[in-house]
Amino acid sequence: MVKIFAVIFFILLGMGLPIWLVLGVSAGTMFAVEGKPLVGIAQKMLDELNSTTLLAVPFFVMAASFMQRGGIAKALVDVAAVWVGNVRGGLGVVCVAACAMFAAICGSSVATALAMGTILIPAMIDRKYDRPFALGVTAASGTLGILIPPSLPLILYAIIADESVPRLFLAGVIPGLMQASLFVLYVLWYGRRKNLAAEPRRSREEFRRINLNAIPALSMPVIIAVGIYGGWVTTTETAAVAAFVALLISLFFYKGFKPSETLTVIGESIKNAGTIMIIIATALAFGHWITESGIPAALVQYIRDNGFTAWQFLLAINVMLIILGMFLEVASILLIAMPILIPVLGPLGIDPVHFAIVVVVNMELALITAPVGLNLYVLATVSNTPLKTVIKGVNPFLILLLGLLLLITYVPEISLWLPRLVYG
Repeated sequence: MVKIFAVIFFILLGMGLPIWLVLGVSAGTMFAVEGKPLVGIAQKMLDELNSTTLLAVPFFVMAASFMQRGGIAKALVDVAAVWVGNVRGGLGVVCVAACAMFAAICGSSVATALAMGTILIPAMIDRKYDRPFALGVTAASGTLGILIPPSLPLILYAIIADESVPRLFLAGVIPGLMQASLFVLYVLWYGRRKNLAAEPRRSREEFRRINLNAIPALSMPVIIAVGIYGGWVTTTETAAVAAFVALLISLFFYKGFKPSETLTVIGESIKNAGTIMIIIATALAFGHWITESGIPAALVQYIRDNGFTAWQFLLAINVMLIILGMFLEVASILLIAMPILIPVLGPLGIDPVHFAIVVVVNMELALITAPVGLNLYVLATVSNTPLKTVIKGVNPFLILLLGLLLLITYVPEISLWLPRLVYG
């Protein structure tokens, strides 16, 4: 059965069909071959989608749309510029800092890269930054959107692994800050080497005005953090509050779009969220068949019989996820691979929370790795630049991210210290 499944899956994938169709058809075919009623797939999809945690996904997508269109993203860029822009290559540092702040609200890498790229890439090019560098730093910094909480992939992982969302979110904080720091150090070195321009110092009055103007935007990460970690609201309720607050700030403070355009923006966000939810629905049916097929149990037995250690398993998984990331998008990799891999963690003594961060850093690499890296395509489209130029600019950041991946993989305390401190 497994061989039949593999043939069907890779034939459909090779035909270039959308990933949701590949997953759905593969699962449906295997259920039919085994003589099980296909109505069971639909029922399984409905049962799995009936999750309050999963409801956070469309709300965070909606919040990201309001932020991007409503002027919140620009306010974050402006406040980052007055604080860290007055060094050589200052706009590159601004890009990393603004992406980190935007990521702390929206949970999406593509939305972060798109919002920051629209504002910062033209500004960097106007100031004579190399185009590959401008695109590379934006694409790489945008990946912080899925590591710094809230994170949509961590929400999906929590559902699959039955883990605590707040604990997973806290696990991403220190690795996310480390990644941002690595990128800033590289930008500072590059800026001095290339003698890039620094942003002019602002007057005291302008500094004060920009900081006051950014307070509503900066309040959003605080609302999310207090809501989730203070235990006041659930993750889904926090996502709904974030979307509502982003709408109010966009409409009545920054006035990025008119009230009459609200339904249009909501419609766009629902369309984007719907795309994600269709992939999740078919992948859940796919994962159900994978679990029932006995593949995870066979993998556990294989690892036991061959004496695999935790470090060998983690190394092999990193290589596998990097390869998968070259051809599949983030949600698909998570929903295909995690039902197989998570049962293996217990016998090897690997903490599922630590493993989640290892997986997400791999997904960050996937977002900026050709040929399927979504951030590459988004920024190539936004800037009207050939894809090879974006790839050239992102290569130094790929190397930094690979180094960070190795460190996080083999020093679990980087991910686990903060969750243990807060929750024990």
